[in-house]
Amino acid sequence: MTASAGAPVRDAQQWEQVNWDHARREVRKLQVRIAKAVQQKRWNRVRSLQWLVAHSFYAKLLAVKRVTSNQGRHTPGVDGVVWRGARAKWRAASSLRRRGYRPQPLRRVYILKRNGKKRP
Repeated sequence: MTASAGAPVRDAQQWEQVNWDHARREVRKLQVRIAKAVQQKRWNRVRSLQWLVAHSFYAKLLAVKRVTSNQGRHTPGVDGVVWRGARAKWRAASSLRRRGYRPQPLRRVYILKRNGKKRP
């Protein structure tokens, strides 16, 4: 077996071993600092703290967790991808990048409802 053959298991284990309370605390601390900087009208500080939140791995993990554990978790987005399983969630959080993102052109997508009808 090669070293890469065990990678999916490690990805799944890493997702399951995340200390969610610690992650929430770290992101919350940054958000509180942003709120204080806004109150003090320190706009350069606000911008730099927003950058920290946007690039924080904990924030990315929490974003993926929020999207994959809400009521619409089974509904794919415009790209048609649904993140199921710990491995897919870990890889999704790891792949979130600001650079290189190309939005797809807007198009109308119809989503199946439970009663068989479609909604836009």
